[in-house]
Amino acid sequence: MAVYTKHPVAAPPAAPARETTGHLMVRAYAVLCLFSVFAHTAVYNLLGTAGSAVVLVVLTLGALGIWVPAIARQRPTRFPWRRLPWAALGYGALALISVLWSRWPAATLLTWSLTAAITATALMVATMLTWQEIVRALSTTLKLILGLSVVIELWVALVVRHPILPNFAQLPPGKINPVSYWVRGNLFNGGRIQGIVGNAHELAMMCLFALLVFAVLYAARVRRRGLLIGWAVLAVVLLVKGASTTVYLGIVVILAVAAAALIARAAKTPAARRGVYLAFTAIAVVGVAAAVLLRDRVLGLFGKGSDLTGRVEIWQAVWDRAITRPVFGNGFSSPWVPWDPAFDRWILNHGITVFHAHDMWLDVFLQLGIVGVVVMLVAWLALLWRSWFFAVDRPRWDLDAQRPYSALSMLPLLLTTALLFEGIAESAPIMLWGWMLLILLSFKMKSVPLIGIGVGERTPVISHGPQARQVP
Repeated sequence: MAVYTKHPVAAPPAAPARETTGHLMVRAYAVLCLFSVFAHTAVYNLLGTAGSAVVLVVLTLGALGIWVPAIARQRPTRFPWRRLPWAALGYGALALISVLWSRWPAATLLTWSLTAAITATALMVATMLTWQEIVRALSTTLKLILGLSVVIELWVALVVRHPILPNFAQLPPGKINPVSYWVRGNLFNGGRIQGIVGNAHELAMMCLFALLVFAVLYAARVRRRGLLIGWAVLAVVLLVKGASTTVYLGIVVILAVAAAALIARAAKTPAARRGVYLAFTAIAVVGVAAAVLLRDRVLGLFGKGSDLTGRVEIWQAVWDRAITRPVFGNGFSSPWVPWDPAFDRWILNHGITVFHAHDMWLDVFLQLGIVGVVVMLVAWLALLWRSWFFAVDRPRWDLDAQRPYSALSMLPLLLTTALLFEGIAESAPIMLWGWMLLILLSFKMKSVPLIGIGVGERTPVISHGPQARQVP
């Protein structure tokens, strides 16, 4: 309970630093920005190309308006410039330079602008929010996506009673490609649902992210854990209705990585940890070999053919174009701009122009060649390396080596694993929410390598030091 005194030494009562109105607004704005990226297709389907572009520009200007003055007020020299994710930013710089040799320069400039906007927003979120606030912002964002997905699916199934198109366009049913629907109204039948994001696989990925975030929050013993369980149940239901084979297989890989990290945490000596690494390396090699040898049987369990739902043909077409410029690529475009002549009807899937290669490494090779693949590989390996030791190393900033682990420290590793596995069959990790998580997690872990530690966990500009406390 707050106590007020007129004693001349005592300072007047004030709100805690993290509960001021201004910072609450920053946290809310961060959620709005995260939602606009994670549910970008929903914004696009609702407002169209022009409307979604206006939203992106306005939110990016707002993010810069928050971020730049905050750095200026706290002295720019204190900002950890050296801890920026330079490998990922180098990839962005290479993407911009590629306009000089791009086969699709207009698409390069357009999609680079989108990538730059997401980069600025991710840096703002990483700078202005603590680790705990970032996890809670992700939780709120994903709850919004899950809740709105249920609402729109119920509305289409019970009120509209027929599929709806993006922007609520009205066209004769016989002239519509079913793939073009925003929501098909399959909530109460055996079909896959698409939710607010308009894509069954993307909805399943959002559910997977939500389960990971909810799991670490539950392990951290946050308040209202009963509600968290309810949201997790909803995420499971929507994930099953999304029916994505990539997500199902990804869950197996994520559980294996989580088990490896927890066992490594339990290892008491460096020798014991080396034994854990050797054992799980052997298991990983055997697992990959088994997956390759038994891929047809595994895919058959999920009703998929050996062509991976047409991906083999897509990969072949992309490879044939990519190999013509193997060093620096054909020019950046993530995603592919479907109305550009270079992509329009180049690769079709159910009559719709494909807008990415369905494999992030092949997509990078097409766009920026071997050079781009190397830079991107460095960026993701750096993130994977940091996220692993962020999860398995005991928090330590002084002589006390027995502090408890934070449950939240597992989240970057789990998200990174999900994204890298996603990159095998999709290009999402190099654009939109995949790119945002790459920048956000890389910068935050480099700047504040311990949960709850450092001046940056209490002030707008990130730095770190020994004077903070450990927060679970």
